[in-house]
Amino acid sequence: MKKKLLTLASLLISGTILAQDGGTIMRKYENQLPQEGRGNVHVAYQGKAIDQMIYEFMEEQGIPGMTLAIVQAPYIPRVVGYGVTDFEKGNLAAAKTLWPIGPISQGFAAVAIMQLYEKGKLDLNEPIGKYLKDIPKSWKNIHILQLMQHSSGIADYRSQKGFDVSADYQPAQLIETVKAIPLAFEPGTDVKQSATNFLLLTSIIEKAGKMPYHDFVKKYQIDYLGLQQTYFGEDLAKVKQEDVTTTANVHQTFKKDKDYINPSETTIGYIEKDGKLVAAPAVSPTAMKGFSDIWASAENVSHWDIGLAGGVLIAKPENRDVIYKPTKLANGKVVPAVAGWQFYNHKGLMDIKGNVSGHSVFLSRFTDASELVCVTLLANKEGVDLTNLGRKIAAAFDSNKMGTGANDNLLYTYESQFSVAETMTRIEQTLKTMGIPVFAKFDHGKNAEEVGLELRPNQVIVFGSPKVGTKLMQDNPSISIELPLKISVWEDKNGSVWATFPQMKMMAAEYGLTGEPVIGKMQELLEKIVIQSANIY
Repeated sequence: MKKKLLTLASLLISGTILAQDGGTIMRKYENQLPQEGRGNVHVAYQGKAIDQMIYEFMEEQGIPGMTLAIVQAPYIPRVVGYGVTDFEKGNLAAAKTLWPIGPISQGFAAVAIMQLYEKGKLDLNEPIGKYLKDIPKSWKNIHILQLMQHSSGIADYRSQKGFDVSADYQPAQLIETVKAIPLAFEPGTDVKQSATNFLLLTSIIEKAGKMPYHDFVKKYQIDYLGLQQTYFGEDLAKVKQEDVTTTANVHQTFKKDKDYINPSETTIGYIEKDGKLVAAPAVSPTAMKGFSDIWASAENVSHWDIGLAGGVLIAKPENRDVIYKPTKLANGKVVPAVAGWQFYNHKGLMDIKGNVSGHSVFLSRFTDASELVCVTLLANKEGVDLTNLGRKIAAAFDSNKMGTGANDNLLYTYESQFSVAETMTRIEQTLKTMGIPVFAKFDHGKNAEEVGLELRPNQVIVFGSPKVGTKLMQDNPSISIELPLKISVWEDKNGSVWATFPQMKMMAAEYGLTGEPVIGKMQELLEKIVIQSANIY
């Protein structure tokens, strides 16, 4: 494998191209093949096969490598690696590649808490001071459940000066950095994600479970499910990885040692700096205990996810609902998130996503009985939101149920956790924070009501920068019809709320401005506004 990363487009194979429309696979026997449900073979969405969608996304985002796993419960019909895990060795991303799964690790900690609850070892509404003695007085009456909900108000140690993701820490050292910081809000009245919450949860698990957190999760989740490619960071030394830098011809050890046949290999994470990808600091096993401390293959994340679907890991449905349904706070406020999971108006949809040093992660679950599709995406570039790609991949299995209902080739469409009105309010707040002027706002639903018609909630906000817009109009005055920029927020017939704007590269092509650098920056800005406004975390 050459160190130089091949152009991803060049990796497209003829079979992928032929399957783009989803209608050329075994066309001779088309009438005999299942057309929907679990057996649907047409895994394409809006004219693009899954492979093509991923290759294009990786090209656009500059992602070196990625692994995808798809669940159609209880099966995992697809696990595929794309690109490379590192530039130096050129190892290919594969089914058994190990990735740091970042905030998905919270799911393991939350399951551990619920397992102890089912064993009668703790109560979710107990104050954490019962288990943790050396904590500030203002923390002692915070409930275990509030830590899991991220409704404690405790500051996040990751945000404190001097925190180093690659350094080794004892829990007490990390708690020391935030214990003097006042609570951000009265516990149980709001939600703000903090890694400190889950660090404290791991200590409670150790007290109630009478064993190290690592051992409890390994015994009751990793080993119980037979997850052979799931490790805590501290155990990665046990993974046999070939040192290709010491051999004249790389990847030769498998000829002499069976353990190197289809090996599990760890990744190198990357961040973009000055237009180039540079290696990110390695993730310390102790820097984010309980929050981002697990490595796994995409397939093993899917195995674990299937274990969540029923009573395998958490026996009682009402106990699973504690961490798989929106949070109802003590003050009555409902927040569509808990334990890292986020929830949407689409029935049964939840996801957990984020970043950890040089990597981006995503896991979505469609848990309604008519869908039961889960998508895992793990990539080695930090700061990439994988939500839209994951949604399109899920929709390839049933676009009528899981698609956006919009033309995603022309529009960027992102599902919001909130109502139309709240999403629009959050967009306005985001624009204000960024210093971007708003020129107008239209409420089409209200306008329809005023003339005696019915329309589901639908609002549009108009905003922009005259300096940027003027530059584009100098190049092509007719693009003024597209400016200022707009974001539409609307509710579909199923109650899902979407934030939408035109794909900037498509718009640019219409006006002969494909090579204009500002177009890419506009796309990035619009995506940032929508993503920040549509997510609680």
